[in-house]
Amino acid sequence: MVPSRALLGPGTTAIKCSKKSQNQNYKGHGLSKGKEREQRASIRFKTTLMNTLMDVLRHRPGWVEVKDEGEWDFYWCDVSWLRENFDHTYMDEHVRISHFRNHYELTRKNYMVKNLKRFRKQLEREAGKLEAAKCDFFPKTFEMPCEYHLFVEEFRKNPGITWIMKPVARSQGKGIFLFRRLKDIMDWRKDTRSSDDQKDDIPVENYVAQRYIENPYLIGGRKFDLRVYVLVMSMFAECLLWSGHRRQYVHLTNVAVQKTSPDYHPKKGCKWMLQRFRQYLASKHGPEVVETLFRDIDNIFVKSLQSVQKVIISDKHCFELYGYDILIDQDLKPWLLEVNASPSLTASSQEDYELKTCLLEDTLHVVDMEARLTGREKRVGGFDLMWNDGPVSREEGVPDLSGMGNFVTNTHLGCVNDRKKQLRQLFYSLQVQKKASS
Repeated sequence: MVPSRALLGPGTTAIKCSKKSQNQNYKGHGLSKGKEREQRASIRFKTTLMNTLMDVLRHRPGWVEVKDEGEWDFYWCDVSWLRENFDHTYMDEHVRISHFRNHYELTRKNYMVKNLKRFRKQLEREAGKLEAAKCDFFPKTFEMPCEYHLFVEEFRKNPGITWIMKPVARSQGKGIFLFRRLKDIMDWRKDTRSSDDQKDDIPVENYVAQRYIENPYLIGGRKFDLRVYVLVMSMFAECLLWSGHRRQYVHLTNVAVQKTSPDYHPKKGCKWMLQRFRQYLASKHGPEVVETLFRDIDNIFVKSLQSVQKVIISDKHCFELYGYDILIDQDLKPWLLEVNASPSLTASSQEDYELKTCLLEDTLHVVDMEARLTGREKRVGGFDLMWNDGPVSREEGVPDLSGMGNFVTNTHLGCVNDRKKQLRQLFYSLQVQKKASS
């Protein structure tokens, strides 16, 4: 199954799933078992990230920054702190931190592919080849050096194609290179170490060799990828996923690489809003084709999270804002390139700053340290709830999923959304409900 609960917006996504029937009643994400979470007038927060995140946290009403060794309620930590401190830190019921303990099962390239391959085989055994084919959204990939001989066998079956080598634990395009000849990677053949020996300390010599997608969809002659943020509130058997935030964007080439160019414009950047991208595709290919494409992207979120649900160490204190990188090919098929556990929250332009501010504000709304939500919300700002013990319907009530019929998942990736108006209406209605019950 998928994480217990997750949110998506017209550019974000959320998922909640369970081993129980998909027709189970909706379970509230803002509630602890047996009783409502206590409302808190003041939230003590801590983070080491000095970027857009710090601005959002400092401007949030009732939130107070804690420095040094002071006690905190909310910690947006980095993965190194998590690795060193999580198992030695006591946390009260209400405390929240920004990562799952072994998030790397999805965010390190070799583990992500290993889990997806295993999940695909499981689906084929249990549900058949058609269901298993829904996992065919990642290029053929081999871990180096431990799968070198398997890679060579595949390489010789398809001579002349291009492959890409990526270090398993680096980002921003560092250490990546393309090749078409085996002699270009002979150094890896000499290294017999396996990354399975030390999951928490993977040496940079471990790479993945991945078949290069040679027919990417181009905009203005440029290759691009989509960055979609997916908020996962739980990886328990009963999962919750909030779908891609609606205000997300398309990278017209890798920003970390592009900004080193002498003609890079820091104010304009090289990004499109996802809404603009969807409109562009609809004008060229028609709305039905685009709807299918974005449905396939939703499938990537769900299946990738289902592939790690049994191995991720879930904890009620943890949530995760994943950054999905997705490439579209000329046939309008989406491919999952990687998932980031610490997607960049540093803005590259004013528009990017506004986008990330909205994203982070809505993330905090969903995490709901203030305990204001009822747990029945299907949209919070730019996030849509797409999975909650099964797919969430756009229609109200509990849908009949026996034949799926006209069932439409509650995702609006890249669609128009008046975020501020939605939030005003949401919190006003919550205040009315509170007064009525008091």
